[in-house]
Parts: sequence; structure tokens; C-alpha cells
Amino acid sequence: MAHRGTDEPRTGSLDGESQVPEDRWMIHQRLAVRELINSEASYVNLLQLCAFAIRSHLQQLPQGDLDVLFSNIDDIIKVNSKFLQDLQETDSKEEEQVQLIGNLFLESQGELERVYKVYCTNYNQALQLVESYRKDPELQREIQDAIEAVVPQAGPSGLSFLLVIPMQRITKYPLLLQKILENTLPDASAFPVLQRAISALQDVTTNINEYKRRKEVASKYTRVEQLTLRERLARISTHTLSKKTTRLSQLLKQEAGLVPKAFIRFQPQGCDLDIPGGPVVQYCNLARELQLQTFPEFKQQLEGLVWQPLCSLAKALAGPQNLIKKRLDKLLDFERLEEKLLEVGSVTYEENEARHTYQALNSLLVAELPQFNQLAMQWLGQILRTFMALQRDLGKQVLQKAEGSLAQLPHHQLSEPAFQKLVEDTLGQAAHQLHSFQEKFQKVLPPPTMQPLLPGAERQVQALLSRYGPGKLYQVTSNISGTGTLDLTLLRGQIVALLQNKDTKGNSSRWLVDTGGQRGYVPAGKLELYHVVPGEEKLSRQVGPPDHSQHLTPEPAPALVPSVPAGTQVVAVYPFVARSSHEVSLQRGQPVTVLEAQDKKGNPEWSLVEVNGQRGYVPSSFLARAPSQAPWGWSLPS
Repeated sequence: MAHRGTDEPRTGSLDGESQVPEDRWMIHQRLAVRELINSEASYVNLLQLCAFAIRSHLQQLPQGDLDVLFSNIDDIIKVNSKFLQDLQETDSKEEEQVQLIGNLFLESQGELERVYKVYCTNYNQALQLVESYRKDPELQREIQDAIEAVVPQAGPSGLSFLLVIPMQRITKYPLLLQKILENTLPDASAFPVLQRAISALQDVTTNINEYKRRKEVASKYTRVEQLTLRERLARISTHTLSKKTTRLSQLLKQEAGLVPKAFIRFQPQGCDLDIPGGPVVQYCNLARELQLQTFPEFKQQLEGLVWQPLCSLAKALAGPQNLIKKRLDKLLDFERLEEKLLEVGSVTYEENEARHTYQALNSLLVAELPQFNQLAMQWLGQILRTFMALQRDLGKQVLQKAEGSLAQLPHHQLSEPAFQKLVEDTLGQAAHQLHSFQEKFQKVLPPPTMQPLLPGAERQVQALLSRYGPGKLYQVTSNISGTGTLDLTLLRGQIVALLQNKDTKGNSSRWLVDTGGQRGYVPAGKLELYHVVPGEEKLSRQVGPPDHSQHLTPEPAPALVPSVPAGTQVVAVYPFVARSSHEVSLQRGQPVTVLEAQDKKGNPEWSLVEVNGQRGYVPSSFLARAPSQAPWGWSLPS
């Protein structure tokens, strides 16, 4: 029966006998099709019970837990309900039903992969929730009663039984199709369609597993852990040291050129654009048809007409290559014997045979190697012409299949230069809109968030405000526990003044601040700009250093140099020692002329100034505007 498709037609009474096995195949095939449709209907019904009846009975659970447990089951119901409806419509066409089912699976491949990969990725998280519910016997009993009332066959497994059903279903599709294929005649038109459908569904399960694996790896390495040095040292093991040394060894080999650098090879994969209808769907259908039919045929022809002849040519070249190599070895012996013959006048019998061997080998190569090379070039030329013909035929097939789809795409009537200009104009408009949005977004300030001040901190805030100005004050958003020598320990709500937005190593995540009594480093992520209440700012002007004979006026409030126009006269609040020829030293209280309120890269933290005829850069935070001269004079704070 397995060789029926290759046997010659029989005549006479044997026709009735051959009809019996064919009818038996048809009966088994119809049973396999019926199993597919009936099991799909039961599956969709069970999904609907989970999504509506069971979920409504579990409203005592938090909404976040329900979202994790049932994931995107609504999307699965939508896709499989449409798929079931299409399966049931094939019952009216019994002769073409099997082929229609195969094509239906091929058309639904993308949708099935899209919805099931999300569900399968969230499955482990849902199982962790189920395990946590078992620690609460009362809650577990309520969940079990709700499930048994709707799905009695769930048994004691409960939620675990329901959650695994979609994963079992997507892996069962290839088995159901394989059963239909086994009961389909090899010469039937539906046979290759079913083979492609099985291969497509196997690709779906493979892609889902790969997507799930990538998500787990990404989740593992995207977790940010704030570990101390002691905790990091505690994690060091022999495995860690071995892994690090192996990587370092491999890196050194690559940099030294001992081994080539490896590159990741990407295989083209279809992208889910999630755009309903329109040209995108037409393009996806065209790409799927080319991938499943046109490209496999091209690959088969390429292997038979190009790859195999090239392999045969390579084998044919191996023999002459060995002869040429052997001739070079024999040539060394021949030259040595010729020298001996000139010196002595005679050689031994074996040495004479070696001379004759080289002469015969050399004569053979001289006579036949040019002819062989000519034939090899003709062979290679024919292979290249065949390859070019296959490429040309592939292009014609793709254009023929794409002709209908291209006509429905927008702007298909435009010439290539006009279409290129249209694309450039569209991208330019999008870039302009993005730039405008960026400028508007940068101008919008976040709404002020005020943390309550600590008891008795008003005077500290007023002192910092009078010394540094409102633009430098920040508020601590959460408690900070200093771990290093220069780190500060601060409480939530405390006000500090920013001195520098990076540490001595250039790390911008640690800021140097002043609390009014101590200076040190704190995490930048735990600070937010403090919005001064107008009453505090007004009061800060009345707060100054204690009354001494040398201080007749309150301390001037420093202002950031970037807000000072070029050419403005300011004073140095702190001394500064130049570290390079690009910088200039300052003395406290020294008058300074601001030439540019930023460096060449536009960084406002450094200002170009002129001091005593010398020009150079100084920190902007070390400068302050000089207040207007009062009748009784003014002085700098001590």
C-alpha cells in the first residue's frame, strides 16, 4: 500500500481490489480531520470558560494577579474563534477540505505565533502566583471551589490544569496535521500543502521557545542590583574566576590576531507590525508566499544545478593539485641528482629511476595540464551562466507574483527618482516635527513636588538660599545612608546645595553637596530640585552673617554665571588653582570679567574669564555677581 502511488495501473478485477485500500485511507483521513475540528471546538469553549466564568469567580484576587494569570487569553480566544469558524466552513467542501485546512494553517501561522508567544512567556510567572496561593489554605480552597464549579474535569490541579491548556494546544497542532498527512495519498494535491503546514507549525513552536528563552535571558540581565563591595566579593567563586579568565584569554587572542573575531549571524525573521488591513497585510502575504513556495524551489534548483557541480569540480581539481605538489618534491631530487651526475659522471639505478620519474611526471603535466585547465574553466563558466539564469528566473517569478500587490500600493505610479524625493521629503518633515517636539518638551518643566521640611530646617534653608541661590538647592527624596568616607548620611526631606554634579572620577551619578555644615557625596538619583516658596526667598535676603565690624551689609546671593551676559563683572567666591594652561587661578574676592558663560562645547559648568590680563577657564559655581554699590559699602562673607 505504501508503493501504490508508484505502481502501474491495474486492469480487470484488480480495480475493485485496489479501491478498498483507497477508501480505507479516505475514512481514516476524515476521522483525523473530524478530530481536529472537534478538539478545536472543545478548546475554544474551555478558553471562553476561563476568560469569563472562572475569571469572574476570582474577583477577590488583585487585578494585577488576574492580568498575570490570564495574560492575553482574550487575544487567543479571538484568533482561535476565527480559526475554528474557518475550519468548520471547510466541511462544505469535502473534496478540497484537507488542502483548505493546510492552507488555513499556513495563513494563520503569523497570528498563532504572535498571541501564543506572549502567553507562553508569561506562563512561568503565572505558575509562581499559583504556588504563592497554596501557602494560604483558605484562598486556595476558594479558588479550587470556583474552578470545580465551572470545570469539574480540572480536578485537584485547579489553576495549573487551566493555565497549561494553551501551551499544550499550540504544540499539538503539528501532531494533528501529521495524523491527517499519514492518511493522505502521496500523489494527492493536498500532500505537499500539509507538509508545508506541519513545517510552518514546527517553526512556530521553535520561534516561541526561542522568544521565551530570549525574554528570560533579558529579564535576568536587566535586573539592576545595588551591591556593596562586600556583597560583590561574596559572589566570587571558582566558577566566576574560571569564566572571567577564559573570556580574558579569548579577548587577548582576538586582539593579538590569533583567532578571528566571531560575529552574530542573524537570520531574516518576519516582523509583527500589528497594522490591521491595508498594503502591509498584502506585503506580508506576498512575503509569506515567496518564503514558502518560490524560495524553496529556487534553493532546490540552486543545489542541483550549481552547488553539486561546484563540489564535483572541486573534487576534480584535487588530483592535478596533488600531482603539481608531487612534481615540486621530485624536482628537488632531480636537481640534486643532476648535480651529482655532473660531478661524478654516474648515478645508481635507483637514482636514475628517480630522474625518470620526475621527467615522466613533468612531461605529463606539461602536455595535459593546459587542456585540463581549459576544460575546468569551461565547466566553471557553465556553472556561472546557470547561476545567472536561475537568478534571472527568480527575479521574474518574484515580479510576476508581486505585480498585483505592487499595483495596490500607494505611489506605485511614481518613478524611482520621484519616489526617492517623496521619501526624503516625508522623512524631513518627520525629523522637523520630532525636533519641534523635542524643543517643546525641553521647555516644559515638571510640576513642582514639595517634600515637607524637617523640623527646625527653615533657618538652614534660608542660609543655603542666601549663599547659593534658588537654582542650586535640592531636596532629598528618600533616606541616604553613606557607605564611604566622603559619603553623607541624610534624611528624607533635607535640603542641600549642589556644588558639583560629578565626583572626582567624573561619575555623574554622585554629586558633591553642601548641607550647611558638612560637604560630601550623595546619589544623584535621590535628589530633586527644590522649588523655593516666595516667602522663603524674600526672607533669605534678610538673613546674613553675624554683625561684625568688618561686615556692614548682608551676604550677597550668588547667581549662576550662565545667566550673566558676556563682559559682566563678577567676583570669585572661592579660590581656584589652575591645573593646566587652559585654566586661570583665582583668589577669593578677586574681580573677574566673564568673556563666555560656557566652554567651547557649550557646557555652562565652566566659564571663560579674564583676570589681571590673563584668560582661562574657571568653574562657574566659583563665581557670583557683584551687587550694586550701597552707600555704606559691602563686603564678602568671611
